[in-house]
Amino acid sequence: MFTGIIEALGTIVAVDTQGSNRHFTVASPFAAELKIDQSVAHDGVCLTVVAVDAAAGTHVVTAIDETMRVTNLSQWQPGRHVNLERCLAANGRFDGHIVQGHVDATATCLSVTDQQGSWLFRFRHAPGPGRLTVEKGSICVNGTSLTCFESTDDGFTVAIIPYTYEHTSFQQLQPGETVNLEFDIVGKYVAKLLGK
Repeated sequence: MFTGIIEALGTIVAVDTQGSNRHFTVASPFAAELKIDQSVAHDGVCLTVVAVDAAAGTHVVTAIDETMRVTNLSQWQPGRHVNLERCLAANGRFDGHIVQGHVDATATCLSVTDQQGSWLFRFRHAPGPGRLTVEKGSICVNGTSLTCFESTDDGFTVAIIPYTYEHTSFQQLQPGETVNLEFDIVGKYVAKLLGK
């Protein structure tokens, strides 16, 4: 389980295809601390570490065809920054919200507005069962726990403070790009119980 509080920015340094699988080599500040079989969220996608090169400061994760299909991983190329978060330790602080690392949908960034001290990002996604946001509710965008507003059936806006902007991949996000979404798990369960 994750919380949506980004630990570090990773950088994609290599992408290799093997059959329908894609292997991503990622450089990060904590690569040397990782272990094979460990789960790490990459832009909100829970992926298993399959190799670690402590000397190079890199680790490798593998995405299967289904993961490639339902996320934005097909757009990942060398040089791209990705948000990284290791699983929540049992004695850790729960600073964000419950995040599973299971992407529900992708969304398109419609606009980025510089507010001279913060940034507003507007997103649109396909409506559907369980794909709901509520005003001032939680949403996970590229692995980042955020509060949404201007909530509609197919979109929402988030405000990004300078610290988050500087320490996550939001600094490179442009209108027209695709992001990974994970809707609030509590909301999904309530929607299922109500048949929504």
